[in-house]
Amino acid sequence: MAETTAALADEVQRLRQEADALRAELDETNQGVLALYAELDTQADQLRQASDLKSRFLSYMSHEFRTPLGSILSITSLLADELDGPLSPEQHTQVGFIRSSARELREMVDDLLDLAKIEAGRITISPAWFDMFDLFSALRGMFRPIVDASSIDLIFEEPIGLPKLYTDDKKLAQILRNFISNALKFTVHGEVRVSAQRVGEQEIRFAVHDTGLGIPAELHNNLFEDFSQIDSPLQKRLRGTGLGLSLCKRFAELLGGRVGVESTPGVGSMFFVIIPLSIAGGPVDEP
Repeated sequence: MAETTAALADEVQRLRQEADALRAELDETNQGVLALYAELDTQADQLRQASDLKSRFLSYMSHEFRTPLGSILSITSLLADELDGPLSPEQHTQVGFIRSSARELREMVDDLLDLAKIEAGRITISPAWFDMFDLFSALRGMFRPIVDASSIDLIFEEPIGLPKLYTDDKKLAQILRNFISNALKFTVHGEVRVSAQRVGEQEIRFAVHDTGLGIPAELHNNLFEDFSQIDSPLQKRLRGTGLGLSLCKRFAELLGGRVGVESTPGVGSMFFVIIPLSIAGGPVDEP
């Protein structure tokens, strides 16, 4: 009996020791978890601060660049108009190069400024009812000087039978401008065709088809990432920030939509954006 009691006491003591060891291990683990959470919070704060600093830098830099670029464009206009005296054909060509470079740089600056605003949460959406005929007409007029000076046909399919949209037409126009500009830039011959069609009951798809070089399938997933550029002879000659398509994706998401691409090398590409007929929280029926 005494031996049994002693054995039970030893077993109880052993179990207590194991329990104490387990509690100590759990306490150490909890302290480690708390330390990990604290470290993660610190890193999250550092990342937020870094993101904020980046946004501020991009915004400041973009604003500082816009003023001198505007001055350069104004001076080139004065020179091209020959207000201070005639220019030779070669001088007109050089002034044209300066103007073209300044415009491209201004577009890059505008992209950086938009990126900074989006990351800082300062982009606002201003939805309203509008007709797609008006949108296509404005885009057609905007690109007419470029098309007239090239051998590419820019075709807008009439959006017959499609309803009015309730969304931010300026953001949508910016997406389509970028798609059209890229299509014209990377199409050597043929056409660029802009269309709109209903997708289901509540969405509409705007597409820009081109007969350009096309893009390999393995590059499609990266096209809409920040600073992504395609490695091609034309891309090397026509450099940009690699932000245009990324901004299109972000603008589309702000409108409750999505972007995509279908492309075959040697055949051409189709970039598209699908958005709801009415932005979230907007009226269901047109006036």
